[in-house]
Amino acid sequence: MKPVATAMQGSQLKAKFFPEIGAGGFSSVDGTIEFYQRVTALLRADAVVVDFGAGRGRAHYEDPVAYRRELNCLRGKVAKVIGVDVDPVVTTNPTVDQAIVLNPRDNIPLADGSVDLIVSDCTFEHIDDPQHVARELDRILAPGGWICARTPNRFGYIALANRIVPESMQERVLRVVQPSRQKKDVFPAVYRLNSKAALRQYFDPARYDHFVYAWDSEPAYHAGSPLLYRLFLFVHAISPSTFKAMLHIFLRKKA
Repeated sequence: MKPVATAMQGSQLKAKFFPEIGAGGFSSVDGTIEFYQRVTALLRADAVVVDFGAGRGRAHYEDPVAYRRELNCLRGKVAKVIGVDVDPVVTTNPTVDQAIVLNPRDNIPLADGSVDLIVSDCTFEHIDDPQHVARELDRILAPGGWICARTPNRFGYIALANRIVPESMQERVLRVVQPSRQKKDVFPAVYRLNSKAALRQYFDPARYDHFVYAWDSEPAYHAGSPLLYRLFLFVHAISPSTFKAMLHIFLRKKA
């Protein structure tokens, strides 16, 4: 099955339905800007930040929009950014000051309470042991610190479609609906830390203030079809918060 869309077609569709993109390169519902503006509002110049699931930092050097590219790079805005990932590619990430390659079952090699803010962008959906991860994030986070995560909503159409489509077909389907996505950036998703209920289970509200909300950005899985694009925009418009595609998660550890 061959891709029927290109990155150029996707950009043209965005510009057609979101004309404001012509002024700065981003739409009024851009999820990356929405998320990282709020993260930036929580930063301190003396903060130690962990980028949990930092990967190779592709958003920084592959994003064609300068404003968005610089917004999601935290290095230089805080005292230190530590990238943590199970993939050794994190050692090549240009947006971190220090890289840690982590065995998923091991503890994070950082001291208790040594981190002021943890950011995790599209990683929570891949966590298969949320109890262990939540315990480790809680351990390294200082009182008053923040966990900031963006992840597909377990009950949104992206996660639902991923669970419905057989694993044997997922790669072929993804090549059609999102042809610009590289194979090396696709990882198995299990959705065990992707709902408000799961977040309350693993980050006890007695210890954490929860500020979690759902968000729909521009459609991303449309195969370059204006009809599909318009259909997804309609779904976004009528979907209640429970079924929106993404969760933006902000948890503050109580002092």
